[in-house]
Amino acid sequence: MKKYIAEFIGTFILVFFGTGSVIVNEQYNNALDLIGISFAFGIVIVAIIYSLGSISGAHINPAVTMTLLIGKLIDKKDALFYMIAQFSGAIIASLLLHSIFPNNLELGATNPSGSIVQTFVVELVSSFVLMLTILGVTQKETKVAAGLVIGLTVTGLILFAGPISGGSFNPARSFAPAVISGNISNLWIYLSAPLVGSISALLIWNLMSLGKNAVR
Repeated sequence: MKKYIAEFIGTFILVFFGTGSVIVNEQYNNALDLIGISFAFGIVIVAIIYSLGSISGAHINPAVTMTLLIGKLIDKKDALFYMIAQFSGAIIASLLLHSIFPNNLELGATNPSGSIVQTFVVELVSSFVLMLTILGVTQKETKVAAGLVIGLTVTGLILFAGPISGGSFNPARSFAPAVISGNISNLWIYLSAPLVGSISALLIWNLMSLGKNAVR
C-alpha cells in the first residue's frame, strides 16, 4: 500500500506544482516564462525521485509504468494500482488548483500550438528520450544520479517541446487538467504518443543492449 500512496503523492506534487507553474505564469504577467516552467517541472521531479523513489520507484507517469509492465519490471497488480494512484493524484491536484484559481480556463492543460502531426511526433520523440534516459540511468552504476539526470532531461525536453505541444510526456499530467477544465478535444494525443514513445524506447534499449542489460 505504501508504494501506491507514494505514487499518488508524487503525481499530485508533479501536477500541482508543474501545471500550477503554467497557471501562475498565465495569471501573473508571464512571471515564469518557458524557462521557469521547465525548471519548475524538472526541480519537482528531482525532489519526488529522491524523496519517494525508494518506496515506489517514483514512476509518476502511466506511460512509464505501462512500459515497465511490458518489460516485466513490475507485475500486473502493481501496475494497475500505480496507474490508478497516478491518475487519482493528478485529478486531486487539478481540482485543488481549480479551487485556488477558479477563473483559469485551462488549468495548465496541454494543447497543440503546431499541427496535430507536429504535436504527436514531438510528444512521441520526447517520451522516447525520457524513457530511454530512465532505462539507462537506473542501471546500478548510475542509479545514484537518476533523480538529477531525469529532472534535467525533463527540463530540457520541455524547453524544446513546450512551444509546440505544451511538453507533457505524461498521460496523467495532461489528463487531469484537460478533464477538470473540459478541454479534452486533443487529449488523445497526450494519452497515446507518450505510450508509443516509451514502448519504442524499451524496444530500442533491448536491441542495443544485445542481452547485456536487456529488459525482459
